[in-house]
Order: sequence, then structure tokens, then C-alpha cells
Amino acid sequence: MLTHIHGAKCIGIDAVEVTVEIDIDRGIGIHLVGLADVAVKESLLRTTTALEALGFHIPGKRIVINLAPADLRKNGSGYDLPIAVGIIAASEQRDLPRAGRFILMGELGLDGSVRPIPGALPFAEMARNAGFDGIILPAASALEASGFKEMQIYGVEGLGDVVRILEGQQACEDLLVWNTQRYRKAHRARMNAPREEGGMDFADIVGQEGAKRGIEIAASGGHNVIMVGAPGSGKSSLARAMAGILPPMTKEEALVTSKIYSVAGKGSPQDGLISRRPFRAPHYSASLPAIIGGGGGEGILPGEVSLAHAGVLFLDEIGQMPKSVIEALRGPIEDRTVCISRLKAKVEFPSSFMLVAASNPCPCGYYGEGDRCTCTPTQRQNYLGKLSGPILDRIDLQLWLHSVPADRIVRAQKAESSEAVAARVLKARIAQKHRFATEAIATNAEMSVKQIERHCPLSEACRTTLENLMAKMGFSMRAYFRIIRVARTIADLEGSEDIRPAHLLEAASYRFLDRRNIF
Repeated sequence: MLTHIHGAKCIGIDAVEVTVEIDIDRGIGIHLVGLADVAVKESLLRTTTALEALGFHIPGKRIVINLAPADLRKNGSGYDLPIAVGIIAASEQRDLPRAGRFILMGELGLDGSVRPIPGALPFAEMARNAGFDGIILPAASALEASGFKEMQIYGVEGLGDVVRILEGQQACEDLLVWNTQRYRKAHRARMNAPREEGGMDFADIVGQEGAKRGIEIAASGGHNVIMVGAPGSGKSSLARAMAGILPPMTKEEALVTSKIYSVAGKGSPQDGLISRRPFRAPHYSASLPAIIGGGGGEGILPGEVSLAHAGVLFLDEIGQMPKSVIEALRGPIEDRTVCISRLKAKVEFPSSFMLVAASNPCPCGYYGEGDRCTCTPTQRQNYLGKLSGPILDRIDLQLWLHSVPADRIVRAQKAESSEAVAARVLKARIAQKHRFATEAIATNAEMSVKQIERHCPLSEACRTTLENLMAKMGFSMRAYFRIIRVARTIADLEGSEDIRPAHLLEAASYRFLDRRNIF
């Protein structure tokens, strides 16, 4: 008897349908075809052992299992569940009339239990778009997809639960993910979680008003920023405080970000989509595949630039990172996507993030702090020399932080809180939302050259100011447009409809690294 069971496979952050065809006829042996990798081939032994543990028998005939389409490589252990269900249905040990109406994915244990798999959220989205009645997933994985309330999402603990659902003879509402104990526990944890767990507040950072202003501008317009300063000047604290002033995620941002984490096997342990903007802070020794993404064969996983999508990618001690890794950031910063190509696969992941970089000004770290620096001019030049012109052009704001004087630390007054700063940031983001209502972008930092011409008209006084700045500072063409983007954000913070010369001058003041004589 020939049986069709429906599974899925992730390509990037989207899923495509995989049909598991099982045919049982006269002959001997179990044959698996359809470009399956080692993990899928090993599923046969896991599946047969799990079936026997639950009282099912393996037919003493030829079993042919085809994973269609045959030209698409299949990887991972998630095909255990559809293969097991297909053998049960094809051997007519149970009547499963609902088997063709659901997407099934899950890894089987030898005792018939079902274990979590990556990619549950893209699988559920595909099932909804393809018109299936629902999807059956391991209970832990089903939590990721619990936001799709318009279809049936079952979270199962074992193969027996799957058979009960597909037989259709019993009411299985207790297996719907929203009725499971896991969901209720996760939902309570989310409701009772602190609003900002372990976040840094601007009020806790002493001094650095100029840097705080730069961080506020960067958060308001989605701009990239680098902070250069001595150890202990507050660079890491400002970066972590930035996460607390960003506006809430939109539904689209939350969906895309959650799909990235789901594919990477880092899905939300709570119910529904990820609701807080990511803050990723990899160590400076991280490899190129860890930052950009990679993997062998079909197992391509997103890197830090994608895991930081819609959030912040904080690179501390960027001057210590390998130059090849730093230069690889060019594409993701500019295109807001990253394309990973391998011999047998090519995958594209979203990577629209805010880059926040931090570095000491020199090897000893104390250049600009009186006479504490012991480095030569050549050593200073070489230290930040890893940051090439093309990389600096892609960073909108460059902030220099000096150590806070002792009297400021001892007699520090209460600074403005992150809540007050976040209110201004949100107001500026709302202005950008109205401005780009008919565009495919959300922030000023994403504007193309044509969009800058459309949304950032300059007066004659502004053009004269920019002309003088370009002639004096020697800015590149890319830096020219980035100054205009930052000036537009400064104008939004002030509630101004037009960009004024003062906005351009402040925006240009945040590009000190473009001057080659800073050391």
C-alpha cells in the first residue's frame, strides 16, 4: 500500500514541503531514497526500534521510502516522525484518515518519545500558507509556533499521541499546544517576567553626555556607531543601555527574528514569538563563520549578523578582531542580508542590525588621557588600521569617550533615565514610520540615494555647509550621504520638518575617524 505523509525542510528562514512516500510490497529490506543525509538514513534504525517499543511490528516485506522532491537534499532528524507514521499507515496497522491533512516533523527516541527539532516556526508558517489543517510537532518545539492561532498546532510527547490525533476517533484538544502544561507554564513565566531583566539604565552611567547623545541619535535612526575610548570609560555600558531605549519590535520584525532563531535551533523557550530585540555580543575571537554564518553541506546556519536582526550587534574590542572578519561585515551592513554560498547550497539570511562597535584608541588603551599613553604614533595608526575606509564609511556615528574625572564620579548627580530617552527615540521612530509608510524601509539609516533625494531636500544654506565640510574634511561620497541620514534623524529628534545647517554640522562632528591626522 502506498501512503503519503507531509513533512518540510528549511531553506534559509523559509520552509518548503517534503512529501514522504512509503510503499510496502513483496520483497525484502527497507530502502530510503531521495537525497537523504546521514542523519536521515540513521532514522530507519531509530524508527523501527521506536515502533517495536510501542507494540507495532515491522512488515516482513520490502519497504520503499521516498523523500520528494528527489533533487532536494534532506538533512536532520525531523523526518523520523513522518517515516514512522507512514510505515504504520502503509502496513495498515492503524487507520489514519487525517494523516494527509497535517505537516509532521519530529525526532524519535528509541522508546517512542518525540524530541525537539529546529525550524518549527517556518514549518508552521508553511503549513498555514499551504492550506493544511495544522501541524504536529514535539511539545517543546510547538511553543515556537503557538502564535499561529488560526490553525491546529499539536504539541506531542510521543508517537502514541500522534497516532491518536491522526485516527480522529478521540477528541485531542488536550494535545493542542495552547492546552498543554508546557504552554501554560511558559505563558505564566512570560507574564511574570520583569520588564527589563538585567538591563543597563542611562541613569546608572556617570557622565559621557556627548556619547549618550550619539547613542540616542543612533537608536532613533537605526544608525551604526563606533565608540573609541580608554578602558573603563563606559563603552560597554552604553552599548548595553542602548538595547533599553530601542522601540518595541513590530509584528513583522518579531516574526522574521523568531524564524531566524528557530532555524538556528535557538527558538524562544517561552510561548509565541520573540518580543525583545536581540542583543548579540560575540567575543572578538569569534570566527568568520560564527559571525557571518556557515556550515557544511546543507547544514548552513545563521551567524551573529543574522541572530542580531532587528536588534544590536555589539562588537567589543573590534580592533582585536581578525581583519578578514571585520571586512566581511561590509555586505551585511550595506545590503542588510547575508548570502552564504557553498558547493552544494546557497542560502540567504536577513541581517538588518545596528552595529555598535567599541575599541581602545591604541594598544595600551590610554591615548588622549594625558601622558598615560606609551604607544608610538605608528602603533596607534596600526591599531585602528584594521578599520578600513570602506568599513568606517558604513559606520554613521564615531564617538570618542574620555575617562570620567574623579570629582564627577564622586559627586555624580542623577542622570536622565533610559525611559525618558526611549520616549524621544520612539517619537522619532514614529515620524520615520509615517515618512516611509509607502516605502519598504523603516528607519533613516536604510534610505537609498534616491530616497534621500526624495525625503531629505536641502536648502541652499545646507548645500553650502555640506560643500564646505566635504572640501575641508575630505569625506567620501558614502560618508556624504550618511551625514545627511544622520542629520535627518537629528531633525526628527527635534521635531523639525526640514534639515538645517546645525543638524549637518552635528552629524559631521561624529566622523572624526575620517581625519587621518587624529594621532
